Amino acid sequence: MTSQEGGLYIEISVTSQQLNLYQASKSIFQASVSSAINGCGELQNSGCTPRGWHQIRAKIGTACAVNTVFRGRRPSGEIYNEALANRYPDRDWILSRILWLSGEEVGRNRLGQVDTMRRYIYLHGTPDSEPMGVARSHGCIRMRNTDIIELYDLIPVHTRVLITE
Repeated sequence: MTSQEGGLYIEISVTSQQLNLYQASKSIFQASVSSAINGCGELQNSGCTPRGWHQIRAKIGTACAVNTVFRGRRPSGEIYNEALANRYPDRDWILSRILWLSGEEVGRNRLGQVDTMRRYIYLHGTPDSEPMGVARSHGCIRMRNTDIIELYDLIPVHTRVLITE
């Protein structure tokens, strides 16, 4: 399924925990991901990964160092390391880059109680100690830091994203 003929788009399979970036229906980048431990769903406060068509509404973290820690979508001034992880063991680490998603399907993942953007759903980096290929997030799509940085550099804002089960 393509977003536009010849266009660039991302497809994320929750079932296979895999992300593919396509250009003109040809995969040009692949990465393992980690979606929500609570499974798929669109409701606010569900801790689930939303399905359907989205777009990258904002790219955050240009030129930030690998392992830059983000809080409230802003660099915190911290660089993730084991000592910081030990000091804050319950933090949900958002590292390196953020690709903030906005739903495109009114009533499914846009507006009301199912609004992906208002739920702060991102593609973002995570500590290298976190497993990929298994659902472990709080709703976002977690990626290896090297992978999120590479993807970030390959795509513009408004790139379409399809999340499937």
